[in-house]
Amino acid sequence: MEGVDHKVTDLVKELVLRLQSNSEPTQNTNPPPDFQKSLRYALRILSSRMSPSIAADSAAMAESIKRHLATQGKSSEALTFADLYSKFASKTGPGSINNKWAVLYLLKVISEDRRNLKNNQSDSRVSSGFFTSSTTPGGLPALFDAKSNDVSSNSRVLRSRESVEKGWSNGVLSVSKDPKNIRELAFKKFVDLLKEENEVSEEVLVRDVLYACQGIDGKYVKFDKNVDGYVLNDSIKVPRATRIMVRKLCELGLLFRKVKGYISESMDRFPAEDVGTVGQAFCAALQDELSEYYKLLAVLESQSVNPIPSFSESGSSGNYLSLRRLSVWFAEPMVKMRLMAVLVDKCRVLRGGAMAGAIHLHAQHGDPLVHEFMKRLLRRVCSPLFEMVRSWVLEGELEDIFAEFFILAQPVKVESLWREGYRLHAGMLPSFISQSLAQRILRTGKSINFLRVCCEDRGWADAAMEAAAAAGMTTGRGGLGYGETDALETLVMEAAKRIDKHLLDVMYKQYKFKEHCLAIKRYLLLGQGDFVQYLMDIVGPELSEPANTISSFKLAGLLESAVRSSNAQYDDRDVLDRLRVKMMPHGTGDRGWDVFSLDYDARVPLDTVFTESVMARYLRIFNFLWKLRRVEHALIGAWKAMKPNCIASLSFTKLQGAVKLQLLSTLRRCQVLWDEMNHFVSNLQYYIMFEVLEVSWSDFSNEMDVAKDLDDLLAAHQKYLHSIVEKSLLGERSQPLYKTLFVLFDLILRFRSHADRLCEGIYELQARTVGSSLPSQDKTKLGRHLNEKPSEPGSWVSDGRKALTQRASEFLRNMGQDLDAISKEYSSVLEGFISQLPVQQHIDLKFLLFRLDFTEFYSRLHPVVS
Repeated sequence: MEGVDHKVTDLVKELVLRLQSNSEPTQNTNPPPDFQKSLRYALRILSSRMSPSIAADSAAMAESIKRHLATQGKSSEALTFADLYSKFASKTGPGSINNKWAVLYLLKVISEDRRNLKNNQSDSRVSSGFFTSSTTPGGLPALFDAKSNDVSSNSRVLRSRESVEKGWSNGVLSVSKDPKNIRELAFKKFVDLLKEENEVSEEVLVRDVLYACQGIDGKYVKFDKNVDGYVLNDSIKVPRATRIMVRKLCELGLLFRKVKGYISESMDRFPAEDVGTVGQAFCAALQDELSEYYKLLAVLESQSVNPIPSFSESGSSGNYLSLRRLSVWFAEPMVKMRLMAVLVDKCRVLRGGAMAGAIHLHAQHGDPLVHEFMKRLLRRVCSPLFEMVRSWVLEGELEDIFAEFFILAQPVKVESLWREGYRLHAGMLPSFISQSLAQRILRTGKSINFLRVCCEDRGWADAAMEAAAAAGMTTGRGGLGYGETDALETLVMEAAKRIDKHLLDVMYKQYKFKEHCLAIKRYLLLGQGDFVQYLMDIVGPELSEPANTISSFKLAGLLESAVRSSNAQYDDRDVLDRLRVKMMPHGTGDRGWDVFSLDYDARVPLDTVFTESVMARYLRIFNFLWKLRRVEHALIGAWKAMKPNCIASLSFTKLQGAVKLQLLSTLRRCQVLWDEMNHFVSNLQYYIMFEVLEVSWSDFSNEMDVAKDLDDLLAAHQKYLHSIVEKSLLGERSQPLYKTLFVLFDLILRFRSHADRLCEGIYELQARTVGSSLPSQDKTKLGRHLNEKPSEPGSWVSDGRKALTQRASEFLRNMGQDLDAISKEYSSVLEGFISQLPVQQHIDLKFLLFRLDFTEFYSRLHPVVS
């Protein structure tokens, strides 16, 4: 330390020499005569505690010196100074100068004083000493402004009113300050002026402002309803600037009053559902912020007791409170209170998730103070919502007493629980939760409730625990909060993945969903061929009767017989027990064919997929397929009746040639019409059974295998059913085609009736032809067999060969005319049906056109078809 002190002393000596000699010191240069006095004065100043009134910033001081050199045109010297300063500032550690700013300030003041002396400019500071002329004893400049209020009382000892002239006294420069006391008189006059302009002291106004900021009227500052704020009474005499400042500061009181009123109103509001848990959390968060605000006011009130110093006093750094200082203290609380007031106005009519979303919109702010404040507030506000989400996703419990959650529950039947039991409430969905995430949250809770209520399963609890563990949470309360969107998404995704997988496993394994879908395809969609054929054979006679005479119990017995007589008997007993006969509503004139249908009993939880509307669509498809099978069955029956008669017609040798030719022509016409109808029905049957039902089933099976949740399963089944309806001409856009198709079916059934009559007539004609050559006794037996009496006029038995030929010719002519009429009508309707196929929307219907017109017969016959 002793070496350092010697080094500092040497540097001061060199500085004093340079200042007095204005040249570089050399070893041979003798010091000036006043060198010792100047050195002692310099050391005394440097060792004193005087401090300037400006902030200690070495970088700013260096920048000021460099800028001054640059403005004087000394760019090179400015660069040199910048380089020297960078080296000077980089020196740290032992032996370096810590107070670098003081060194720079000393050099700057000395430079300015030296420059002023050269320019013969006077200054308010006393400039003498180092830069005096040779006729004047040496001295040092006053390094600090005598007007500064920060000069300590020790510096006043250096001042003496007795020393009017500048000079030294025993090595000490006496600095005079305002010898005529003009400055103190000016301060006194200014204080008197303030007292005249201010009827109320600033201390009183500060206390009134503090009262107003607590919502309390002060002595002079009171709440005015007309202006909706705290104001200073107009009768009080204060400067306009003071009145404006009081008004600005009292804005905090108005905001406080609004926030406090909202909290009190919410806490006292009845019933509680008007506020809700989110509203209560919001009020609690606001109350906590007000508690911090109360602490600040307590500190300020303690400072307001201290008197405000006058302008002439040097205690400006004391612990007192003025209106200007109060504006600085209120800067941050004002921002928060304004924000809370805005939120209060915004959330006054909101609840639950809507309130949280509205507050979240104000959190998107660039100010770190506002952002942090809103984040802290939202964590408190959103806590009830996140607890509801956690309880819903992991437990399936909807703890929403005041209807604040974005998921609503409503009482429904068990079979409607999945589709209608729960739904999203868009008005309560916070903006920080996306729509896709909300849908996933909704489905996860629905899956738990579906398993618990419909499936009576408890395995979901294990899946929920695994999901919570995978997301790094526990099933207990807490763990989620505002700003943790990634954690929320992780929890929901893990829970949804495991619970949905468990749900599908229950549906597939425990309730055999795929097996039931296949059973419906085989029985309601007539995919079990041997069962359908046998059922149609045994119920055909019964269904030909009027609908009001048919017994459902008898049909149920016939259904059981068809099951036992086909491969259906090997199916699961649970599946067969669900298969039932259903008679649709019928009116007068309906036959059993028109009202008969099969039904499948889909119990819980399968009825979630096979709802009443879905089963109604299955029933509609069944009626269409049953009518198609009936038409196919009718054509097969007609063929069975026609084939023997065609062979027997070759044996009619006793008939006249014209009658025989007429018979062959009628049979041929009937055969051609049957071929045309069979071609249409066969291709339509193939299209429906293979290109519609089988292809749709294959797609549905693939989608069942890749389904991830029950919604995917429901969507796949709806797509499957929609595909069948659209491709089977049952859709809304295919109604004209559907009606035309049923007209064709009715014509085919009429043809079957006429074909049966023709076959019966041919059989009877054959019997008459054989019987005409029999003895009378055999004719009587034949008449009894044909239910005719020989004596009946017009009976074929009593007629001779001529009459037989005439009646046969008339019968064949009538049958030919009927077949021609049916053929003509059938061709016209079929052409209309085929002409409508190209304009259908579904592409598969164009393949049906290709199958029906693969020889382009109809295209060539009617070019408009193509």
